[in-house]
Amino acid sequence: MENKICVVTGANSGIGFALAKGMAQKNFTVVMLCRNKEAGESAKNEIIRSTGNRNIDLMIAELSSQNSIRKFIDGFNAKYERLDVLFNNAGANFFSRQLSEDGIEMTFAVNYLATFLMTNLLLPKLQKSPSGKIITTVGEYHRKGTINFADINFEKNYSPIKTGGQALLAKIIFTYELARRLKNTNIKVNCFHPGAVKTQLQKKLPPLWRILTGMFRPFFLSPEKGAEPGIYLATSEEAENVSGKYFNRFKETRSSKLSYDLETAKRLWELSEEMTGIHTTIGQNN
Repeated sequence: MENKICVVTGANSGIGFALAKGMAQKNFTVVMLCRNKEAGESAKNEIIRSTGNRNIDLMIAELSSQNSIRKFIDGFNAKYERLDVLFNNAGANFFSRQLSEDGIEMTFAVNYLATFLMTNLLLPKLQKSPSGKIITTVGEYHRKGTINFADINFEKNYSPIKTGGQALLAKIIFTYELARRLKNTNIKVNCFHPGAVKTQLQKKLPPLWRILTGMFRPFFLSPEKGAEPGIYLATSEEAENVSGKYFNRFKETRSSKLSYDLETAKRLWELSEEMTGIHTTIGQNN
């Protein structure tokens, strides 16, 4: 088989760049999915220069736009026969309420719904891999989250803390539900918390938050260290048959109680289908 293929979202900086570089070092063909072409080209050239792996492809998508995601999928499908590893890594903070072009609160749209839509649309390519992997970057802050089904777009009482916690929790619930649906297939689904990592996101925080995080920033991990658990889940023999798990760094860990609630998972899946306009059938009879 030719080189394995991986997709990394948010690949031009931070953990995404470190994931892309780490997979390039392991001789994967790396598809870097970025929103900014100039930043993406710079990151791509740096990975080629530092790893010697020239099988690095840059593709562009705005993850808040479902139309843009679908255009990326069309481009990927035209170019690649299969997909071996999908890293759902991209994320963004929004400290005031904004809506996507699809009319969805931006934190939910970018950090969760993009993951739901892209993953489901790439499942046919992942099924063509002997051992497909879906790996999602999440965080411990999900423990403060809940799913606000009554007001998913936070039209009332908007809070970046609440929207952030909701999106993180939704990604973990999605990981578990997808793993259940794919339990009899070749695809493994896991998520990981990279630890406290120095990223560009911290520079975009409101002033007070910047001061607080700045005090602890010297103790944060590098993006390269943060990416290590994701690369481990993608490539190690020990994790080859692991699925439906949450890892805090390298340690398999119990996530919040709510993340295991099957009724919440069912409601979230159905809502996600409604908000993305897709109907998934894979794994329903497994």
